[in-house]
Amino acid sequence: MVQITLATLKTLLFTIGPLLLPKLIGYYRAYRAKASLTPVPVRPPPTYVFTALNILFVSCVFALISTLPTFAPENIFQITSSRLQTPNDVLFKRLSSLRPDGKLTQADELLKPRIASIDARCLYLYYGPSIVAYCPFCLSDEPMSYFWYAVPMILFPHMLHLFALGAATSSAIGGKEGNRWRTSAVILGVGLAVAECYLTGAGDFKANARVFKPEDLNHFHWNMRIWRGIGIAVADVALAGFLWASSTNRLFVVPPTAAERVETATRILESARGRIAALSIMRNVVLRDERLRSKAEGYWRKEGQIMSEVMVEREVVEGMRSALGSGRVNIAQVEEEARRFADGIVKTPSGVQQQPL
Repeated sequence: MVQITLATLKTLLFTIGPLLLPKLIGYYRAYRAKASLTPVPVRPPPTYVFTALNILFVSCVFALISTLPTFAPENIFQITSSRLQTPNDVLFKRLSSLRPDGKLTQADELLKPRIASIDARCLYLYYGPSIVAYCPFCLSDEPMSYFWYAVPMILFPHMLHLFALGAATSSAIGGKEGNRWRTSAVILGVGLAVAECYLTGAGDFKANARVFKPEDLNHFHWNMRIWRGIGIAVADVALAGFLWASSTNRLFVVPPTAAERVETATRILESARGRIAALSIMRNVVLRDERLRSKAEGYWRKEGQIMSEVMVEREVVEGMRSALGSGRVNIAQVEEEARRFADGIVKTPSGVQQQPL
């Protein structure tokens, strides 16, 4: 069996780390440079993204709840504080003292003859009580038969997790922001399932045969339940973080396509055109109504009087003289800019034939 130790992981980290770190830094710098070329404003996440985030939150909560001891199957070696070498009669005598009325349950009676040997007890700690008790074809001489029987039970929580990931990243719920992470979410969910199957199938179930103290036993099945829940919760949190960051344009920004930019510009122009048309209609109404026209004329007459009074004030005159005398204001440049502005307003666009008056 393949054993991956902490020393092996450290060796791989120090060997591959110096090669991968510069590539990761280069990828991050290239991504930042690309994002700076097409800046996209930060926005609040869309409403449908909150629905996808809520699905991932519920999945994360259920995954963490599944790690609680309340939902774990009973471990008779742990509750009786027995060694793996404890005789079968003594083990179940201790267990019966913990049962109501001092009698073993039907599940206990079914399990009793199946864990009589050391190998069977190692398999019990490795695969859990339900696999050992209810497998109809498993034999302790063929330990892989327990693994094949356990595969559907191992995959079941991962299938539920994949269903949650698929719902959160579907275009019907998460929109295009969620659908963008669909492939990554599926790879992540399948990777967790494959990793657990590999660790279970490649592990050494006989490691507990050499352990003589109850506190030193490796309860692999119960430990794997905890790590499975933590792994699913971490995956949900990571996917939720990526989904939130991409939907708010904080990270993983995809620049809009040319068609999307044209569509956005068209919408802006249509909106401006509508406002200008509304302003034109309002101006026509004001000019056609005698009462409104008189008010508008009165306003501009008063505006002209006020501005003429302001322009003859001493402070304004001295300020204008100072600006013109010191050269801070270039009259010729101001006139040229005004001429260009006026020409830009009345200039006929290129490619458009000017209609005769």
